Amino acid sequence: MSFIKEFREFAMRGNVVDMAVGVIIGGAFGKIVSSLVADVVMPVLGILTGGVDFKDLNIVLKEAVGEVPAVTLNYGAFIQNIFDFVIIAFAIFLMIKGINKLKKPVEEAPAEPSNEEKLLSEIRDLLKK
Repeated sequence: MSFIKEFREFAMRGNVVDMAVGVIIGGAFGKIVSSLVADVVMPVLGILTGGVDFKDLNIVLKEAVGEVPAVTLNYGAFIQNIFDFVIIAFAIFLMIKGINKLKKPVEEAPAEPSNEEKLLSEIRDLLKK
């Protein structure tokens, strides 16, 4: 089997194609959520915290010297990424919860009692009489 034919069979398997679609949609979804956090949530949170812009929060580890920029620890960007993650995780949780609700197994009718159970029930009923 040629390498190209083998690769084509691998790439066209259902799971690989589904995964590729999921990665592409996930990337686009991540951009949407990042925009939601950066452009909607963080400005409102900044107003509630007295005008703080989280992207600008940092600790200067080493001051700038001449042309060399300052070395900073940008914890504000980290906080923003945490918000991104929490919102994405919550959205995925809701989506999976909805999918699981749609896939709810159909309740089966109760199984007919076995011959042993029928006989035991008859014996019980006879003993009650």
